[in-house]
Amino acid sequence: MPESKDVEVSTRGRIGILTINRPSVRNNLGGDVVRGIYEALDAWRDDDAVGAVVLTGAGDKAFAAGADIGELQRRVPTDALVGRISGLLRTLEEYEKPTIAAVNGYALGGGCEVAMACDIRVAARNARFGQPEVNLGIIAGAGGTQRLARLVGKGRALDMLLTGRLVSAEEAERYGLATYVVDEGAALECAVEVAEGLLGKGPLALRLTKLAVHAGTDVDMDTGLLVERLAQAVAFASADKLEGTKAFLEKREASFTGR
Repeated sequence: MPESKDVEVSTRGRIGILTINRPSVRNNLGGDVVRGIYEALDAWRDDDAVGAVVLTGAGDKAFAAGADIGELQRRVPTDALVGRISGLLRTLEEYEKPTIAAVNGYALGGGCEVAMACDIRVAARNARFGQPEVNLGIIAGAGGTQRLARLVGKGRALDMLLTGRLVSAEEAERYGLATYVVDEGAALECAVEVAEGLLGKGPLALRLTKLAVHAGTDVDMDTGLLVERLAQAVAFASADKLEGTKAFLEKREASFTGR
């Protein structure tokens, strides 16, 4: 697998682990980080040996502290229109396999946006979430204004986005921004444990569930329910449905194939 020097790629069983490895700059998203994440996700997409993906940051100070400010200063309007990081996060959000962020320390700006693009967010108690872009005279432009409002509600999102204030792990959990809060230093292990639990589920069912949620959240209820029924129809036609129901009736573990 091609590997960026700024992203460490490893596996633990059937779990792929991506570690942003720039601790000297609080794991910001400069350098080769975006390319490294893209390459790993592409390599794992059709690899049955990897069933779930965990993203984290090296060290205990930061998950990812946003953009490289020096690089940011040189950006021009067309860079925003290209949306390199925004495109990566859309790929991450729509990824066929479950994704879990293990947030240790600061998740700021683009780092918070990376975490929000994951399906599940495990936060250590020292985690701090924030979108402080207004302090630099810009806005949260990699999905921050959209995903944050959908996760925590418009009022809380506006508070965070307009003030640029940071919220603790506990506050993030109350808001719905953090899924789980664990002891400092335990975020990665908890994320791996959650991922291992997902590996026992039907992979096609997981993929269809993600599709139904993302496609249905921002449309009217009737359209969302139609998306859900169509996704269920696909599941009903699958070998996984037959195996899952048969295994339940036979009181054994299911052996899913994702088909």
